[in-house]
Amino acid sequence: MSKTVKIVSELKQKGEYDVIVAGGGVAGVAAALTAKNRGLKVLLVEKQTVLGGLATSGLVNYFVPMCNGRGKQIIFGLADKWFRESMKYGFGIITDEWKDGEPKEPTLVRMTCRYSPNIFALQLTEMIKNADVDILFDCLVTEPVMEGNVVKGVVVESKSGKEYYECKRIIDVTGDADILRRSGVPTVLGENYYTYICYKISLDSCKKAYEKQDIKYATSWYHGGNINLYGHNQPEDKPLWSGTTVEDVTDYLVDNQLCLLEKLKKDDPKSRDIVTLPHMPDFRQTCHIDGEYTLKEEDRYKHFEDSICAINDFDRRDFLYEIPYRCLINNDFPNIITAGRSASGEGYAWGVVRVIPVAILTGQAAAEAVALSLETDKPLPEIDVKMLQERLENDDNIMIHFPDKLIPEDRDTIIRTPDEGHI
Repeated sequence: MSKTVKIVSELKQKGEYDVIVAGGGVAGVAAALTAKNRGLKVLLVEKQTVLGGLATSGLVNYFVPMCNGRGKQIIFGLADKWFRESMKYGFGIITDEWKDGEPKEPTLVRMTCRYSPNIFALQLTEMIKNADVDILFDCLVTEPVMEGNVVKGVVVESKSGKEYYECKRIIDVTGDADILRRSGVPTVLGENYYTYICYKISLDSCKKAYEKQDIKYATSWYHGGNINLYGHNQPEDKPLWSGTTVEDVTDYLVDNQLCLLEKLKKDDPKSRDIVTLPHMPDFRQTCHIDGEYTLKEEDRYKHFEDSICAINDFDRRDFLYEIPYRCLINNDFPNIITAGRSASGEGYAWGVVRVIPVAILTGQAAAEAVALSLETDKPLPEIDVKMLQERLENDDNIMIHFPDKLIPEDRDTIIRTPDEGHI
């Protein structure tokens, strides 16, 4: 029988907020800015020392396609704004067709860009500072304080020790559904492949950057585990990690870091260096809310009355989806909502929901729902979704329903495979 220990703490209330945003990835920053824009008192809590999550700390510095693959842009809102701003002060890799907005003529070239993850992280900090959002860096939300199924506040742990912050609503954008799980909200675990990304620089890449007079050529992705998003060639001796226990995370990091080192040992030490390692695990799908609706791959081309945004498949041309508001909530928990990677989706649809542009849109939607909930004094599951849609469409410039004219005629007879060479 294992030993147990009982710890009782009495904490002073450090602050009180309308909404606490747990997690400073792109979904969290979008949520915090949107909530602040609605006049709410907002606290953003981030465990890393920079904002952006996988889009910066995880070195996944890539806005995946935001169009239907035929030259029609689908994803707008803050995702569209940040798509452009991410390349404002650092290098940018974008195709000529999309440099000046949506192409005038149809094109098979996708709307994507790469950017400097570190510079974009600094830009996100500037956005938060300019908006006067309260923020705690290097701080971990350790547990929610519950009264039945209502979150009354959260305990955080930092250099200051344990502290308590009260809130009326909470948005869990930790990426791993940490607050959802610890609040008792039903969740679903995921699995992650053998993937680990870092940045490498070499004499050859420096030469190329100098010859082209463009710093973007100086570094490139380099990998420990190098399995793609679909798990092709996942080694039989490697597990699929959930990423929701300290043992799981540690095993993943040790394995991948040693794999990376073995590859580097084969190089001339004077010929290359690793510029930066990821500051967080490169997990994509760890845990999501068991929402009132779970988006499925077969939901492509389906309209939902409670849609909060229309999106496109990032890897398959023509495929369009709408994300129901119900994917962000559980009706038994009146004041907690999620967004980004922990929105409710299964299989391939979870992959479509969790990428950077969509995480930004759902972050905006979660914040607008919180604002509406507080304004009307209604639990999050009972807000007027029509009013939410009007705000998202008119104020946040988000497409709610995709146009039916973009649905391909062969939608019922052809199941397209991922576009080769894109991801």
